[in-house]
Amino acid sequence: MIDFGRVTFVKSAPTVKDKPGATLPEIVFVGRSNVGKSSLINALTGHVVAKVSSKPGKTVLLNYYNVDDKFYLVDAPGYGYTISGTRHVESFAAMMEDYFADNQSLKGVVFLIDARHAPSKDDCAFHEFLINRRLPYLVVYTKADKSNQKERAAFKSALEASNFARVPGIATSTVDRTGFDTLKARLGALLK
Repeated sequence: MIDFGRVTFVKSAPTVKDKPGATLPEIVFVGRSNVGKSSLINALTGHVVAKVSSKPGKTVLLNYYNVDDKFYLVDAPGYGYTISGTRHVESFAAMMEDYFADNQSLKGVVFLIDARHAPSKDDCAFHEFLINRRLPYLVVYTKADKSNQKERAAFKSALEASNFARVPGIATSTVDRTGFDTLKARLGALLK
């Protein structure tokens, strides 16, 4: 069993070539800017290890966290918009192509989608990338507690009209910790 509370920040790396020297399995958290990756990591581990910002594009490097000496949780930069309001899909794509290319340590991808908004074109493109690469992944819907009934219905309709309908997602809330037991169990399964 993994003790998610035993977590330490290891390093920030501009490329996969700069990742930590010790080889551990890796699970990478990916999603658009401001989807809540850092907040989810902090809530999942019970520690403030990842910097949280209300401004999109704060994370610009691959951040490696050692979880219980069992795996690296990798916080990837968000795609979409940066703090300055500029798009950086190209730089994200180049970094991720490099990260995913022949990464023998990678055991899975946690793909985060904001439950308050329909998946964006960038979300759909990254989803297709995961499918085409045949990478094992989990879909996690963040901020599930922040939408009302009408928004939840619209979100469900948007999912049904996309490829996301094929994948059972995990709805999470960092406020009331909804979905955390399921997420931890599924992360453990990815690592086996």
